[in-house]
Amino acid sequence: MQRPLSLNVVFVLTVSLLLSACSRQGIYETAIRYERSSAGLEADTVAVGNLEIAYLRNHRAVNGDTIVMIHGFGANKDNWTRLAGLLTDEFNVYAIDLPGHGESSKPLDIGYRLEDQAGYVAQILEALSVDDAHIMGNSMGGAITALYAANHPGKVKSAVLFDPAGILEYESELVDLVMEGDNPLIPKQPGDFERLMEFALEKEPFVPWPIMSVMEERAIANREVNEVIFAAIRDAGFESDFRNAITRIQAPVLILWGKEDRVINYRNGEVFEAAIPNARLEVMDGIGHAPMVEAPVESAEIFRTFIGQPAE
Repeated sequence: MQRPLSLNVVFVLTVSLLLSACSRQGIYETAIRYERSSAGLEADTVAVGNLEIAYLRNHRAVNGDTIVMIHGFGANKDNWTRLAGLLTDEFNVYAIDLPGHGESSKPLDIGYRLEDQAGYVAQILEALSVDDAHIMGNSMGGAITALYAANHPGKVKSAVLFDPAGILEYESELVDLVMEGDNPLIPKQPGDFERLMEFALEKEPFVPWPIMSVMEERAIANREVNEVIFAAIRDAGFESDFRNAITRIQAPVLILWGKEDRVINYRNGEVFEAAIPNARLEVMDGIGHAPMVEAPVESAEIFRTFIGQPAE
């Protein structure tokens, strides 16, 4: 049975206010715990070298395949809870905070190129004893997923790329803004996080103001590491190497792209589909840069159909 994913805002805020004496941080933490629990997930950490990696996993393991979920730039593991909650009854889900993100370690002096991050994913999954999994990634995480699949063909059952980075043959509104010195993906001051949400998402989920304000504070606090990560990816000059790498992917690949994506032009999906053997592209009308957040039910249905395991 699939769990309901919509946040019961009245319940959460009422309980939060009682338990936290109106603390915004308390409301945020209660709401996040509630949404994770509703999705059948719980938080944990694992040490990988000098890094502490935060992740979400099934509260109870099931007799099914494993799904690994990799978020995008400036995002975190909780971007996946709405989709994960539709899958944790039948799959063992791991949603990871990459280094520099979420609740994981945020050193400024490690490599953050896509190749580096794909290497961290390999180390994280080895530490978690995760093998032979379906891998999903969004945006930057989609590019990392593609590289991981190319480099570890025996460990990937399928790969799902949600609006992946890595190829910019068709430019987007974001490219124009960054060229002008304005990056809406890196909040710097109050109001910037709301702008980020409006820019990235065509269908924004409702987020109560106390929770939104804490999310904004955390995003602004991460500005320095976000700038380091963005610069590492931007300056790597990786595109030709990336395109060559993804031709080595052996697993079936599903590319899901929101047609209204302003961050990365959806037409780049055609380039991914042409480059990756055994890949299939689906463009989702009325959806922006994060289909798993904006359309979790539809995303889950497409994924199940793709792997030949439709919902009962």
